[in-house]
Order: sequence, then C-alpha cells, then structure tokens
Amino acid sequence: MFEDMKKDLKKKMDLSISVFQKNLAKIRTGRANPNLLDSIKVEIYGSSLPINQATSVVVEDNRTLLLNAWDKSNIPAIEKAILKSDLGLNPSTSGTSIRLVLPPMTEDTRMLYIKQAKQEAEHARISIRNLRTDINKKIKNTAKEASWSDDEQKRYASVVQTITDEHIDRIDKILKEKEKEIIGT
Repeated sequence: MFEDMKKDLKKKMDLSISVFQKNLAKIRTGRANPNLLDSIKVEIYGSSLPINQATSVVVEDNRTLLLNAWDKSNIPAIEKAILKSDLGLNPSTSGTSIRLVLPPMTEDTRMLYIKQAKQEAEHARISIRNLRTDINKKIKNTAKEASWSDDEQKRYASVVQTITDEHIDRIDKILKEKEKEIIGT
C-alpha cells in the first residue's frame, strides 16, 4: 500500500519539476531560444493558437529568432501577439518572415530574470512541500485503517522526507544552472 503511495508521490513531484523547467524555459537568457515564445497565443482563424502553430521558429543567430508564417495573411496577427506579450520584443517583417532581435541584456535585466527564476523555484518548492504534507496526512489516515505501528508511520514519513529532499535538491540544481545561463551571457 505504501509503495503505491510512494510511486504516486514521486510521479507528482516529477511533474512539479517538469512544470518548473517549462516555466524556466520562458525566462530569457540572452541567447535566442524558441521556447521563449511558447507563452504567446495568436488570434487567427477565429481561435487562439500557440505561435508555433502559425509559424516555424528558427534560431538565426545568438540573438535573433526567425519566424516564417505558414500563411502570409496571419503576419499582422502574429506581430500583434508578439507586441502584446510581456517579452519586450519588436518584430521586423519582410515578406512571410518575421525577425525578432533580442536586445542585449543589461545588469538590471539579468538581475530581474534571476529574481524571476528564483520565484519560479520557490513556487516549485512549495508545490513539492504541499505534496509531502498531503501524503503525510494520507499515511496517518491509512495507518489507522491498516493498523500500522508508530514505528512504521515514522519510517514512512522518513522515506517521504527523503524523496522531498531529493526533489528540492533537483530544483536547486536546475535553478543554479539557469542563473549561470543568465549571468554567463
């Protein structure tokens, strides 16, 4: 019974880390990265689509993304979506291509992005801790039904804490790598 609970806990904690990594991918590092545009939605064909479903996104060089629209008539909507985003990018259009030149990062913007990354890491840690709290409650409730001894409950809680610590360490390592990317550019 506890093994199933443990397996489920690991799965949920891994999912939290995956969401954390996706959120970090949206934070600019100074190098062009197509994931930077993942949060942008374009209003075309009467619906809201992710930008990568309306264009192909290619890294042209370290600071330039090249977007090739599938349909030339969608270019104004794509430009509008980019301008509306909080990324601070100015699209430059020629034909069916849109060029996005990422401005160089200043020390202030780097510190701002590091702060944003730390906030995302804290959200992930909170998520992990909430999962720990939930399973500890589940262990206490199940202990009564399954007549687990106090020692078993403590051992299970210790295993849960070990899993929690491992996942928080992973978050910290991922955060350090992201900080290096932001500062190193």
